[in-house]
Amino acid sequence: MCLAVPGKVLDVEDRDGTRMATVDFGGVVKEVCLEYLPDLKPGEYAIVHVGFALQRLDEESARKTLELFETLGMLQEEFGDPWESAAEANGNERPAREGVAGEVRP
Repeated sequence: MCLAVPGKVLDVEDRDGTRMATVDFGGVVKEVCLEYLPDLKPGEYAIVHVGFALQRLDEESARKTLELFETLGMLQEEFGDPWESAAEANGNERPAREGVAGEVRP
């Protein structure tokens, strides 16, 4: 499932002509494109879907939504490692994956 998740902008920069932000989603930090909200500033909140900030959001609404998502386990579902989740669901250790191009495994 792909959610639109509220996040707090930590940092904003221009990368090769594209405005990008580092955004905190309740402890999970991701890079987000700001092309739809070019005037978004650090400290502000936005709803993010598939890596794009789509709409400004006030801090209280963002906090409440993140708390609800966390309670329902939706943040882990959205941002967690799918291989780890699958292994936990099956009661096993993380399954081995081979042949994934460009992947660096610990």
